[in-house]
Amino acid sequence: MWDFEIGRSVSIMTRTWPFIALRMIVYFGITLAYIVATGSGASVGYGVGHISTDPDGPLSFALWGGIVGIGVVSIALYWIREYILYVVKAGHIAVMVHLIDGREIPNGQDQIAYAKGVVKERFAEANILFVVDQLVKGAIRAITGLIGGIAAFLPIPGLGGLVAFINTVIRLSLTYVDEIILGYNIRINSSSPFETARQGVVLYAQNGKTMVKNAVWLAVIMWGVSFVIFLLMLAPAAAIMWFIPGQLGGWAFVLAILLAWAFKAAFIEPFAIACLMQVYFKTIEGQVPNAEWDQRLAEGSSKFRELRDKALASFGGSRWTQPAPGV
Repeated sequence: MWDFEIGRSVSIMTRTWPFIALRMIVYFGITLAYIVATGSGASVGYGVGHISTDPDGPLSFALWGGIVGIGVVSIALYWIREYILYVVKAGHIAVMVHLIDGREIPNGQDQIAYAKGVVKERFAEANILFVVDQLVKGAIRAITGLIGGIAAFLPIPGLGGLVAFINTVIRLSLTYVDEIILGYNIRINSSSPFETARQGVVLYAQNGKTMVKNAVWLAVIMWGVSFVIFLLMLAPAAAIMWFIPGQLGGWAFVLAILLAWAFKAAFIEPFAIACLMQVYFKTIEGQVPNAEWDQRLAEGSSKFRELRDKALASFGGSRWTQPAPGV
């Protein structure tokens, strides 16, 4: 079935509890911001709507007020997205990499402070990490097509519609590949983030069948857990929306999604990343990037070409001329 150890991943999450707590503060704080902004916007809109001569004015204005509130918070999140990636996600990954390799935080240092130092050493500026992350995400989209998608697993003729659907599922399961490549970057103590990201993507691609198989299994587990969480969040979401003026019961559904997202980001995502890093590090052990896969990715993805160009322009960039032996 899958190649990761669920118990080991849960253990890693437990041992990185300072980052789990930080994730809870950040992501549930974001959810709270959405709740407050939506409620405030709806309240203001409801009040302004009484000025209108339209009998449905208060409800209509309350609805638009809530939408404006969501928009304001979304814009704010757009501007702090680099900080969240740099401090919360990358820092947590840095500590998980240590634990997966059986290493402890040196001298009992504070996890968050230590991780910030590690990330800063690898990526001097948050925007560098953000650019690497976006290029890796773009490059990964080409992998499903290059490895043949589900056809590589079920080469059965006459199932075009089913194959297309399952390939879509596979693409959605690749959500955390950029975090896995970031973990690889930190693990090998790279001083050239673009070159290391390039190598990491190639290693992922040349082991694509193993990685995608595990990613799909993990995605099924996560979606099932996320759906259960969503159902559990409907009741508190409806209770919160009861305090917002107007007949806005439909917002309870949206709020339940936000609460489920916060829980997923705080707890489920790090579990998934820990699982996939286990598989990735074990699978690529002893391998080197394959020049043929480097070329195939460059031909199939403009984002990978951009990543490769940046790698070549940076210290340590190189062109591989021979495929990796035994790969």
